[in-house]
Amino acid sequence: MVTNRQQLAEAEQQGHSALKPLLSIPIFYKVLIANSFIIFVGATGGTWLATHLNNSPYATPISLVGFIAAGWLISIALNFVVLQIAFRPLTHLGKVMQRVQAGERSLRAPLTGIDSQADQLASAFNMVLEALDDASRQRASQIINAQEQERQRIARELHDETSQVLTSLLISLAVLEESIESPEARERIADTRALAHSTLRAIRTLSIDLRPSALDDLGLLPALRWYVKEYQKKCAIEVDFHSSGLKERLPAEMETALYRIVQECLTNTARHSNAKKVFVELRETDDAVNASIKDDGHGFDYDALLKNPGQERGLGLAGMHERAVLLDGTLAIATEPGKGTAVKVSIPLPYARNSSMPENEEMTVQ
Repeated sequence: MVTNRQQLAEAEQQGHSALKPLLSIPIFYKVLIANSFIIFVGATGGTWLATHLNNSPYATPISLVGFIAAGWLISIALNFVVLQIAFRPLTHLGKVMQRVQAGERSLRAPLTGIDSQADQLASAFNMVLEALDDASRQRASQIINAQEQERQRIARELHDETSQVLTSLLISLAVLEESIESPEARERIADTRALAHSTLRAIRTLSIDLRPSALDDLGLLPALRWYVKEYQKKCAIEVDFHSSGLKERLPAEMETALYRIVQECLTNTARHSNAKKVFVELRETDDAVNASIKDDGHGFDYDALLKNPGQERGLGLAGMHERAVLLDGTLAIATEPGKGTAVKVSIPLPYARNSSMPENEEMTVQ
């Protein structure tokens, strides 16, 4: 039984190989040859039948009309079959185009090798799609880089200018408080100092949230460790942070993407999940850096959120996914109401890491 199936498969493959030179003829010549063959057969057969009908004593006008109608229907049927076969690659290409237009941007037209002209169109279509994808990725990368540069500029201005002005104001208020003897006035100045000091702390926190200097100066791990500690103070959510396998600093774009993804996950957890604990793990392998963020909150309906992406949470998730994709990475979200949320991201390393360098010890923040 198996042998028969193998023989049939081999025979079919040989048949395709034998027909391949014929099928590779351009569509115009396929149709021309097929129609010429149909006309030849129809004319020859029609002449032969007409001669026999004229010589037959049973020939009638009705039988002649029936012969003409039958020949016409047969010709239409044969043309239909021939055109279906000839234009099948173009029809398939049209269906692929419709699916791409409907939103399946990752779909590509296959090259069948049967019709050279259809393959040329499919190849050109794929090249256009690749060019559009590259342009879209480049534009998105430029937008994200511009956002990070603007964040860095604003953070620097807040730290260098606004913070300095507030610090000078605090010093001036302290000097003024010492020079005034009225208890009521000293109390008001003390309240003003406390307000200025609170404003200074808020500005410094905003500056670090916009672009932590530790991310640029020290790298991803110190920045995340600092952020986790500050996050636990503000949100009263326990964060179990582990990292392992990181041998050296990652490329700047990769560090920024991972930091922003973890930051967005923790922000969403604080705002929406009502979680008590979050588990964050960062691990480097030979060819990629993997991050996992899991919480014990009440989760959400991810499919419903995808249908209505205009919400704040939907925009944040889209931004996370875009950051990962721009670095040829993947991001997966597993959640459902009542079962918490798990986000897993994997970003490939752009170059081979030096395996001879000593690994950092596993670091834990709780």
